[in-house]
Amino acid sequence: MPSSACNPTISFAFLLVFFAAVSLYVNQLHLQDIPTVKHAHLQSFLSEGNAQQDDDDAESATDYTASNFSLAGLSCERWGGPSDEASQEMVYWSDIPEDNRHISPFYRPNQFLTFEPDNGGWNNIRMAMETVLALAFAMGRTLVLPPEKEFYLLTAKHHQGQQQRKHFSFAHFFNMRAIHEEHAGLSIISMSEFLSEHVMKGQFVDRATGQATFPPGNRTEWDGAPPAEMDELFRWLRKVAHVAPWNPEKCLAAFPKERDNDANLRELELQMKNNPPHWEDYVDNPVPVDAPAVDRLAENWAERDGLCIYDTEMQHSPLVHFSGDQKLGARLLVHFYAFLFMEDWKQDLWGKRFIRDHVRYIDSIQCAAARVVQAIRQRVRLNWNSESGEFDSFHIRRGDFQYKKTRVEASQILQQAQKKIKDGATVYIATDERDKSYFNPLMEHYDVVFLDDFMAELRGINSNYFGMIDQLVASRGRIFFGCWFSTFSSYIMRLRGYHEGKQKVPGYDQGISNSWYYALEDRFDHMQHYYPVKKVFYAREFPTSWRMIDFHTGVP
Repeated sequence: MPSSACNPTISFAFLLVFFAAVSLYVNQLHLQDIPTVKHAHLQSFLSEGNAQQDDDDAESATDYTASNFSLAGLSCERWGGPSDEASQEMVYWSDIPEDNRHISPFYRPNQFLTFEPDNGGWNNIRMAMETVLALAFAMGRTLVLPPEKEFYLLTAKHHQGQQQRKHFSFAHFFNMRAIHEEHAGLSIISMSEFLSEHVMKGQFVDRATGQATFPPGNRTEWDGAPPAEMDELFRWLRKVAHVAPWNPEKCLAAFPKERDNDANLRELELQMKNNPPHWEDYVDNPVPVDAPAVDRLAENWAERDGLCIYDTEMQHSPLVHFSGDQKLGARLLVHFYAFLFMEDWKQDLWGKRFIRDHVRYIDSIQCAAARVVQAIRQRVRLNWNSESGEFDSFHIRRGDFQYKKTRVEASQILQQAQKKIKDGATVYIATDERDKSYFNPLMEHYDVVFLDDFMAELRGINSNYFGMIDQLVASRGRIFFGCWFSTFSSYIMRLRGYHEGKQKVPGYDQGISNSWYYALEDRFDHMQHYYPVKKVFYAREFPTSWRMIDFHTGVP
């Protein structure tokens, strides 16, 4: 045989090694685009604390990469209890390492997303923030947090004689540092860091002139700026960025399976327009979470006009901005899952688990709520000799609520409650009603308690957090009654859905929850049925946000 002949076995082995080397090289090229080392100077998320600041600053300054933070559970030792065993009942989230390694197919380095916070109440603000976080996660963009500001109704300067924070960043409510550190494909930076380290280096241009542009007055620090000044910054951002005037009432924000290829989404959009689906067809008839894109899109269409596609132009834009301006038709008053549509069902479930597992109130808030829950359970055990310590809960919205049809008399609420709650039960009521005599009809039949009854468990907590603590406590009731149209009630419903899914209570696979509505008779039992996403989106939460979202993860 000529000396140049090759042994087939050796050739095959050589090819295996060659292709492995090529694969490794290609992967290394790709990994050069992926942030393996996170920003080390995240202190700009927050103002420097001082002796008069409350413990949320201390928590936010914690190094969440250290052993004192557990993604999978909740430890309240440093926050004044309760015990780790007792605090676990607050935990609805999971630690799924595969999810933490997920990177959007659209990821590119040095691409950013900025946004303007909603100007409504806290739960409208939270809802829009969740949507923007989900958008950043889907796009693989670095999320730029807005400057610290006063949020509507969260402006109490003092509580029990102590000064407390009233200018907030989202990092004062959610573990933004942890979210940043936990995910390979998602970075979060402050506005000051974005402006000083990227914009001031001439990396961005005015889209109208093509000339390098800089923030108003070359200013990089905007925390606590008056609203008029903050508006000036946002107007400048709109000139620099690709502004996404996506109106959730009119379109679904749609993401292709892969970058630079939205042909399939265009075809699906045409199908929906030619044969519009009806949401009524999906009541008690959910499509499988891994169904083909056409079926999932039909279920979530919700009588909208079309898709707002994350197309090639937008994918390549260095900065995308969401104004949230109602005048521009772009207010993000919508649940994230009711707005984002993923062609790939796995991407859809990744996004839903991302919000559940990572976008949760900071531990000091969770632990304060856990202390109140344990105090209520102890009250029940002592007063009623009940080992379980079970209590029921309400959110009764009064105050400045614009929906007058929900402002019913307490006697009417009692009639609804008695359909599900026996006389003598302990009932926790989260409410903005200050005149407790309003609740007399309920007090005649139930052992009624409020957050005000547990101030000992809330010592040292910023009173601007009390509404969030109310939500968490109410979410642990055996039965819950909420207020239709209230985004405060809606979030409690979703938290309960998360808990019930984790515990696999009867009906969990259909998204059914042991929750009810006390006003609007025809909505009383809506949580006993599967309803698809439909308008008005913010009026309630929908089971698709929690139903079967752990599918195919191996989570028990």
